[in-house]
Amino acid sequence: MAAPSRRRIASVAFASWAGASIEWYDFFIYGTAAALVFPELFFAAQDPLTGTLLSFATFGVAFVARPFGGVLFGHLGDTIGRKNTLVLALITMGVSTTLIGLLPTYASIGAAAPILLVLLRFVQGIAVGGQQGGVILLATENAPARRRGLYGSFASAGAPGGVLLANGAFLLVTAVTTEEQFRSWGWRLPFVASILLIALAVVIQLLLEETVEFRAAARPQRRRSPVVDAVRDHPRQILLAAGCYLAINLTYYVFITFVVAYATNDAILGLPKHEVLTAVLIASAIELFALPAAGWLSDLVGRRTVFAVGALLLGAWSFAFWALVDTGSIGLLTLGLVVGLSLLHSLMYGPQGALFSEAFSARVRYSALSLGIQVGSVVGGAFAPFLATALLSGFGSSTAIAAYMALGCAVSAGCTAALRRRVG
Repeated sequence: MAAPSRRRIASVAFASWAGASIEWYDFFIYGTAAALVFPELFFAAQDPLTGTLLSFATFGVAFVARPFGGVLFGHLGDTIGRKNTLVLALITMGVSTTLIGLLPTYASIGAAAPILLVLLRFVQGIAVGGQQGGVILLATENAPARRRGLYGSFASAGAPGGVLLANGAFLLVTAVTTEEQFRSWGWRLPFVASILLIALAVVIQLLLEETVEFRAAARPQRRRSPVVDAVRDHPRQILLAAGCYLAINLTYYVFITFVVAYATNDAILGLPKHEVLTAVLIASAIELFALPAAGWLSDLVGRRTVFAVGALLLGAWSFAFWALVDTGSIGLLTLGLVVGLSLLHSLMYGPQGALFSEAFSARVRYSALSLGIQVGSVVGGAFAPFLATALLSGFGSSTAIAAYMALGCAVSAGCTAALRRRVG
């Protein structure tokens, strides 16, 4: 089978980035809303701290759902194809996020409001659990072997792209509405706008072809689900991939979600919301360019080397990061995010698409890769903001949060060293 042209590879990489960006936008606007408005809109019967804890707990519900999405969409991705499965995941996310923007609040329907919020957040988790494997394989399976790190990084770049869109949307809405308007209806606008994701899914369906490796792989009549085959054939690799992904997810949600609540809390730092959101936006904008650089570097010196170095350096930087945040200076907080999120986190997140896709055979790759990533997301990121809040409450110091981040990074560095390359 002829190798794809450079133009087609570039088109697929752009489509992977665009699809992932808008999907992550949908996922991340929930995190921002959970920090800013959900405690009082959906958990109004609780005191402020309990409301914040419950709001972040609902944020974590999506991570519990992600392995289910990995299993469901992994099965579909290894049977009906990467492209069709990705389109289905995008539509699922677009519908569920739009519905969150239309939900009545606790003041309108009482306890039914948070219940419906949790259900829709669960569906979001299923969708993103299916999307990640799709965009990674769409990019890496169409790329030359010597450029998988670079092209796979475009799928990873969807995350900071989503953060830029999400924070940009909230900054725009807060700029054109009063505080009362924002809490009444303004917060809904970023959610309802996600209906555009459905249009993107249609474009991908019409313009892109199936990946080269999926079409080339021998697929005999199956007696079992590819998910079962993946667990049987690659149990060790799946667990190691989960361990690698742990630190990626844990540190990321501390950087982009918990730090917003921490820095804007009047009882802690009391920084203006728009300044903290802008700091996250700046770091994400830089990471958008740092990720392809990290992916390219992994093509030169090896995926595991770049990933492990990034994990170890980020673990060490976690202590410096919180020291900078606790100064109360928005400039130093931004510096901490640029070094931690933009640069060091990128050394892990940039190569991860190629690292994980090369760890599994093409026959069950969507299932195995999705399982590894989504199990890691539950262990690492599911309740990272919640646990960070609990650690702060229990120890009264951000040092405990830094130690939590450093431990996660050490685990991921060890798993990366043990992960084997297995392509074919």
